[in-house]
Order: sequence, then structure tokens, then C-alpha cells
Amino acid sequence: MTQVETARRLPWIAPLALAAILLAVWEGLVHALQVPEYLIPAPSRILLTLAVDAPMLFEALGTTVAITLIALLLAVVLGVVAACIFVQSRVLEASLFPYAVLLQVTPIVAIAPLIIIWVKDTFAALVVCATIVAIFPVISNTVIGLRSVDPGLLDLFRLQRASRWAVLWRLRVPSSLPSFFAGLRIAAGLALIGAVVAEFVAGTGGSRAGIAYQLLQAGYQLNIPRVFAALALITLVGVVLFVITSWLAGRALRHWHESELER
Repeated sequence: MTQVETARRLPWIAPLALAAILLAVWEGLVHALQVPEYLIPAPSRILLTLAVDAPMLFEALGTTVAITLIALLLAVVLGVVAACIFVQSRVLEASLFPYAVLLQVTPIVAIAPLIIIWVKDTFAALVVCATIVAIFPVISNTVIGLRSVDPGLLDLFRLQRASRWAVLWRLRVPSSLPSFFAGLRIAAGLALIGAVVAEFVAGTGGSRAGIAYQLLQAGYQLNIPRVFAALALITLVGVVLFVITSWLAGRALRHWHESELER
């Protein structure tokens, strides 16, 4: 393996190697100290539980992932539209941006019960909750990106009497992509967190139950290995979302932006 190939694979090899070491230490300590399963199960026991309960857990995970992806899509669309509106008018930004901040600082656990009452369909209510949690990073980062344009290029566009639409589409949008993707990475994780927290608050079971409901039920039953298995699946989804958003950022920026250029 060449030095270049090693450098490319290091971001994947290093964390996987560390994870293997930590799991081995965890397994060894649990057996050596004879830690009860209801306190901390061994990784092998968690893996066995995951294999046995896979149909139930993965069906519930599918519901949570669906809520997360729909919420993330809505957060991106609504957040980008709001950011484009804000950048066109300082008055609109001053009037509306504080309400976006208000959504960010309001605990979702406090307003989720109200949303679930107002929105009759539970699935739609959970999507709304997750969207509220995820939308602010998209708005904030995209606004910063849209405003962070080269003053010289902006003067050139104005000298050429470019329309607002031309300035937005040909100058501001390309300049905002690094900030937008930074916000997207944050929003992806927050959408998952919002979906799980909303499921905890809703506490709905049945065929549309999410992974949080299974986690709650396992906790009530003191089935701690299943709790850890559900947490592992949630964590895995979060990692996959981060990898996907990072890959999208790399594809969009790697040929021109210094943050993604190979060194």
C-alpha cells in the first residue's frame, strides 16, 4: 500500500481499529469483573440480541429513518428558501430571523405534546417535531454563506447591472455551498435526534412504532441488551447520515473549494 493510499484510508482505518480495541476491552472487562447483564451487557450479548430481535428492531428503525429523512428534506427546502428570502431584504431578516432562533431555543420536549395534539396524524406530527429541531442550522449557515461573497465580485455584478436573481443564483448560491453543507451535516444529526425525542414523547406503539418506542419498552422490561442494541442502531444511522452528507459535500466542493481539496 502506497503512502497516498494509506493517507486516504486512514480516516476509515483509524476509527475502526480504535472501535475494535474498545469493544475487545469492553468484552474482556465485563467477563473479568462478572458485570451483571442488567447493568452493562457484553458486546457479544448485544450482537446476539440484535440478531435475534432484528426483524422487530429494523422495522422500528425503518419508521425512525423515514421520519428523519422526510424531516431533513423539509428542513433543507424550507431553510434554504427562508435564507434566500432573508438575504434579499434586511428588513425581512430582522423581522423573521428571531422566530427561527425561537424555534431553536424552545425545547422540543416542551412543544412536542402540543404538536401531537394539533396534528392528528402521529407520523406527520413526528416529522414536524424533527423538522423544527433540524431547520435552524440550515437557515443560519445558509444565510452566512449567502452573505459571505467576495465584495469585488459583488461590485462587478452590480456594475454589470445584474438582476437580484442573477446575483443570487450565479454569485451568492455558489459561494454559500461550503456553509450550507456544514449546516447540512449538523441538521442531519439533529433530524435524527428530533425524531427519536419526538417518538419518546409520543410513546406510540403498533405497526408504526419507531426505534425509540422499542427502546422504551426494553427499558420497562429491563431487557438491557435490547436497549443497547437499539442505541447501537440509532448511533449507526447517525454515522451513516454524517458520512452521506460529508460525501455530498466532497462531491460538490472537491474541485474548487480549499476545504475539500486533496493536499
